Amino acid sequence: MANAFLEIATTPAVLAAQVANGSAGLYDNVGKQRRSDRFTPTEAEFIAARDSFYMASVSESGWPYVQHRGGPLGFLKLLDETTLAFADFRGNRQYISLGNSTANDRVALILMDYPHRRRLKLYARIEARDLAADPDLAARLDLPGYRGIAERAFVLRLEAFDWNCPQHITPRFTATEIAPLTARIAELEAENAALRQFAAKKDPS
Repeated sequence: MANAFLEIATTPAVLAAQVANGSAGLYDNVGKQRRSDRFTPTEAEFIAARDSFYMASVSESGWPYVQHRGGPLGFLKLLDETTLAFADFRGNRQYISLGNSTANDRVALILMDYPHRRRLKLYARIEARDLAADPDLAARLDLPGYRGIAERAFVLRLEAFDWNCPQHITPRFTATEIAPLTARIAELEAENAALRQFAAKKDPS
C-alpha cells in the first residue's frame, strides 16, 4: 500500500531535490502499513479537538494563499471517513479562498496541536455549498451560541493525509487550556496564605 500523501507531494522537482540532497528513497516505505486516504478514529478524535487550522489555496496566477480558520472546538466536522466540512463565517469579505476554490479546487490544510506537539497535514478538494439549499449539512455544521455568521459551507473531499514529526513545534497553550493551572495556582496561593496566618497566630513573635 503506497503512502497517498507522499505520492501527491513527491513531484519530479521534489524527487530531484531529494536526490541532490541525499534523501532519495528515504521515505519509500513510510506509511505503507496504513491507509492515508481515509480518516481513522485517531484522526477523527484529533480533528474534533481543534479550534483552528491553516488552509492553503492556489490563485489563477499560481500564487498560494494561506488562511487561518478558527471557531469553537470541533467546528471542522468529520462527515465521513473521507469528507470534512466547516461553516464559512463572514470575515474581512475579501473572499480570496472562495475565489481561488472556484478556479482550482485543490487545497492543503495543516491542523496543529501545540501543547502535545502534533501536526496533521492533508490534501483535499474543496467545494462551496449553499447552506440554505442543504438543510441537512447546515444542521450538522450548526454551532449554537457562536456569534459568527455563516455565509456558506466548505466541503473537503480528502485526497490524502500525513502526520508530521514533533520537531521544531514550540508548545503553546490557549487561555482555556491553562485555566485549570491558573485555578490550581490560585488555590495553592490561598492555602499558603491561610497557613501563614495560622502560623502567625501560633507564634505572634
